[in-house]
Amino acid sequence: MKKKDYDNDLHIHIHADSDSSSSSPLKELGLFLGGLAMLVAGLFFFSQKVLVYSSFFSTGFSIHGFHLKSGMVIVPFIIGIVWLFVSPKNFAAKLYMGAATLIIIASVIMTTDFHLLTMTLFDWILLLVLIFGGLGMILRVLLTKH
Repeated sequence: MKKKDYDNDLHIHIHADSDSSSSSPLKELGLFLGGLAMLVAGLFFFSQKVLVYSSFFSTGFSIHGFHLKSGMVIVPFIIGIVWLFVSPKNFAAKLYMGAATLIIIASVIMTTDFHLLTMTLFDWILLLVLIFGGLGMILRVLLTKH
């Protein structure tokens, strides 16, 4: 065997080894579905450990020291409904209605509290591995260049 043939064979062999990181579509599908299952299971178990409280209809909320009862955020929405029915083609009425809807959504979000229930360290680590391990597997498949 000539030296040049040996170098060509070695070059081909090296490139063949560097391509071993590419995987078959079936393996990628398995990684993606496995990662998706892990992510969904982790988020499900996490959602079982979180309590959500909302005080929207009882206390209202404060903006820069001004206390606003929760029912008062409905007033701009009612005005927007009336304006929209009086003048349905008016762009300002649609914009006002959108802003009133955003105020209601923001006020509900601002008065919502999340509380994490007590869990063991094993449960916490399991949740983190399922959520972020599954996300990592999904990103590995999605970010792989083909």
